Amino acid sequence: MSGIGLAIPQLYLYLHFLFFLAPKHTHSFFHLNLSPYTLSLSQDQSQNAFLSSAFYPLKAMASSSCNCAKPQISHPLSSASSSTVHLGHSPTSISWNSRQPNRTHNISIIHSALHSPSVLHFPKQPYQNPLIPIEDDSVNVQVQPKTHRHPQWNLLQRAAAMALDMAESALVSLELQHPLPKTADPHVQISGNFAPVPEQPVKQALPVTGTIPSCINGVYLRNGANPLFEPVAGHHFFDGDGMVHAVTIDNGNASYACRFTETQRFLQEKELGRPVFPKAIGELHGHSGIARLLLFYARGLFGLVDHKQGTGVANAGLVYFNNRLLAMSEDDLPYHLRITPSGDLETVGRYNFDDQLKSTMIAHPKIDPFSKELFALSYDVIQKPYLKYFKFQPDGTKSPDVEIPLSMPTMMHDFAITENFVVIPNQQVLFKLQEMIFGGSPVIYDKNKKSSFGILSKNASDSKDIIWVESPDTFCFHLWNAWEEPESDEVVVIGSCMTPPDSIFNECDESLTSVLSEIRLNLKTGKSTRRPIISESEQVNLEAGMVNRNRLGRRTRYAYLAIAEPWPKVSGFAKIDLFTGEVKKHIYGDKKFGGEPFFLPRDDNCESAEDDGYIISFVHDENSWKSELQVVDAINLQLESSIKLPSRVPYGFHGTFIDAKSLINQA
Repeated sequence: MSGIGLAIPQLYLYLHFLFFLAPKHTHSFFHLNLSPYTLSLSQDQSQNAFLSSAFYPLKAMASSSCNCAKPQISHPLSSASSSTVHLGHSPTSISWNSRQPNRTHNISIIHSALHSPSVLHFPKQPYQNPLIPIEDDSVNVQVQPKTHRHPQWNLLQRAAAMALDMAESALVSLELQHPLPKTADPHVQISGNFAPVPEQPVKQALPVTGTIPSCINGVYLRNGANPLFEPVAGHHFFDGDGMVHAVTIDNGNASYACRFTETQRFLQEKELGRPVFPKAIGELHGHSGIARLLLFYARGLFGLVDHKQGTGVANAGLVYFNNRLLAMSEDDLPYHLRITPSGDLETVGRYNFDDQLKSTMIAHPKIDPFSKELFALSYDVIQKPYLKYFKFQPDGTKSPDVEIPLSMPTMMHDFAITENFVVIPNQQVLFKLQEMIFGGSPVIYDKNKKSSFGILSKNASDSKDIIWVESPDTFCFHLWNAWEEPESDEVVVIGSCMTPPDSIFNECDESLTSVLSEIRLNLKTGKSTRRPIISESEQVNLEAGMVNRNRLGRRTRYAYLAIAEPWPKVSGFAKIDLFTGEVKKHIYGDKKFGGEPFFLPRDDNCESAEDDGYIISFVHDENSWKSELQVVDAINLQLESSIKLPSRVPYGFHGTFIDAKSLINQA
């Protein structure tokens, strides 16, 4: 999910617009004279007062459990409580007036995240050491700082880097004078089993309890957010670097590995030894968000970072298409991963479908189980067209883009397909970047906008025949399936309707609810109806899951969805009869929590019973701090087998399964 990111390179285009609209005093927030020879950043006490008052209005933490020490950062050149640093590199002069942040000891300690239940597992010195693979299973491991290859910067670049680092230190110091909202507080967002883990090379011959069904041969993979570095300020769980966990099953034997997806963002930050790319949800809000964009923009101008090859984290979705495993987040192109013969993972690189894909692609593309085509969307938060639709033939040939007319940039995390149509949600969560000027979040819930669904032919070459059907106050973060009912001129959409719609991104007092719903869109009358599928007495939050993928886009009876309680943890999963509303539950047990339940059909024969298959899910025991992969019979919800994993698997996002036969033809 993650993967919900703003398109940072596009935001550069917006900076001049932001400052054009901003009040006059905002223009002096930072002064950057980016001439070839001079970089000056100045800040006086009156501007300090403005910064403190103009920052995003963060609410105080209500929970006493989050009363953690605030992280601090220091800069080696800051040596006085109020200092001006001059670097005698003529003709370049750099000055920065700043308050001295608290010093930290020059010690790098990594607490191994493999088995320890401690909250955060990062080096104490934020800018020194990434999380690295640790073979030792002990809880506390003393690790010497790694030597990173220093970029070949010229004198001007080194001076600029130093000045910009100091500017960022001052910005962070100001930010941390205010309590972070829960949606951006790393002590909330990545605590417990949401905390990151190191990479793990392949571990073979894992212990198995019970018997793995003989029809399960291949690799189960699940994506998730796993930040390489300790956050220095705000951080949302979706902001973390992508990490894929893989369990390979071969005739009853199992192995495990987990690896970072080596995005361009990841590789650059790893080389620099620190986080430098803005975090789309945790950091890009209010005036401090504008300042971070400016800092990143300046680093790009000086060639200290390269945003031209994408800024995404590839932490949300996974799809196996045209013999390629693709990791995705909607703020970038997909990344091609490869599964090695031993069951390990390696990143091949950013994948543009042989130079056919010129824009980002959302993290939930759909594969039609009959035509084998892949359908996708791409949205833009800066300029029109805000949304495009396209598809790929089974051989990877892309169709021309179809521009979808939207009046404003809308979050488009998911969509649905039927046999003949694509179903496009146009909902009430929007991107309004100008809100940052007034101290707000660029992701907002617009109560005045009317939600609707667009119905477009899969084979459309333009959008002139799209049919929009209003569905008031509907926000579905995920859509589980859709199908056509020609006898009533309706398209039926199954999704979880979430309220408040923006509660994942912005702190609010109202408790989140996610109601599994049936939405009927009448293509003749343009009217819609919506009803909860489960009775009020049995209502539970259902978020993350799937139907039998062999029947995607066709009428399905069953959905397998995570029971997201206590939110945001997953205590089990439910098998829901979409026709009767009957709910059967598989609960993991005392202090055990999981994630997305993945339905694996027993075979690819569409004539088999719809629920003939197995549910696969990672499960973590918060008592023993051990993780396992459970295999559950999808018909009776009985546990068939459990694979004990060698290290902790954090709670994550979406997964897929690649059978052994398909892996033979892997690109």
